Amino acid sequence: MSLHRIRFALAMLLCASFPALAEIDLSGSWAAINHEDALERGGGPNPVDWAGLPFNEAGRAKALSFSQSIISMPERICWFQTQWHIAAGPFSLRMWAVPDPITGKVQAWMVGAWETRAPMTIYMDGRPHPGKNAPHDQTGFTTGVWNGNELIATTTHLKTGYIRRNGAPSSDQATITTHFLRHGDMMTLALLIEDPVYLTEPYILTRSYNLSTNPVAIGGPPCIVGDEGVESGRVPHYLPGKNPFTDEMTKLYGIPEEAALGGAETMYPEFRDKIKDKFKLPARCPKNCANAGAN
Repeated sequence: MSLHRIRFALAMLLCASFPALAEIDLSGSWAAINHEDALERGGGPNPVDWAGLPFNEAGRAKALSFSQSIISMPERICWFQTQWHIAAGPFSLRMWAVPDPITGKVQAWMVGAWETRAPMTIYMDGRPHPGKNAPHDQTGFTTGVWNGNELIATTTHLKTGYIRRNGAPSSDQATITTHFLRHGDMMTLALLIEDPVYLTEPYILTRSYNLSTNPVAIGGPPCIVGDEGVESGRVPHYLPGKNPFTDEMTKLYGIPEEAALGGAETMYPEFRDKIKDKFKLPARCPKNCANAGAN
């Protein structure tokens, strides 16, 4: 074999080994850095604040029918959020690897549960996703692949859920792609949801964490169903045109209703030029102000 061919073969061998060498350890307790979207991940967003969500008409109509009292229905009190809640919720993460008992290779990555979200199992052994008629649940079915030192997880077979806690919906046809990127003692998750039922474009949300030496509690206390004042058989909702909060963002912050109701164009900076003549900044910030009492 010529020297040129030997060099070429060695180069190909090295290239083929790069993905394996680039795989990194994601295990540990990861403390959430709640430095962005604090209102959404803390007390919760305003009832009709869907600016930046690429709603279609069905998504907007579904969201406008949402009443917060629905989560007080007896059958929904201990209801889990979907895996999208990893980015939308306020909690930290614990991750660990599950090895194959024979080879010792990582068969799956586990992302521990919260009291509001089921655990996520990210299968790394190449198994296919179930067929389209397979059962759906709040956990979904997730597979992962490495792209260099980035773990990319794809989740399908989810039940309906919410992408914001104010009723912005996701359907059972949604697909969530989660990118796990570790940089030393910091990890960033970038989640992308595609939903042909309620969204016209993918929606992206990010979340950052610091590696912690303190164990992150997983699972949370057991949920106990109690009487929260909604009798069995009644489904709290708003009929079309009857949601009382559609003008709340306008009253509080001067944000035009067309912006608060979302849509793909509200995702982009150019939308500001469209509504600049309709936007009226209040004299003082009345609620959820970054600097209380500031003008």
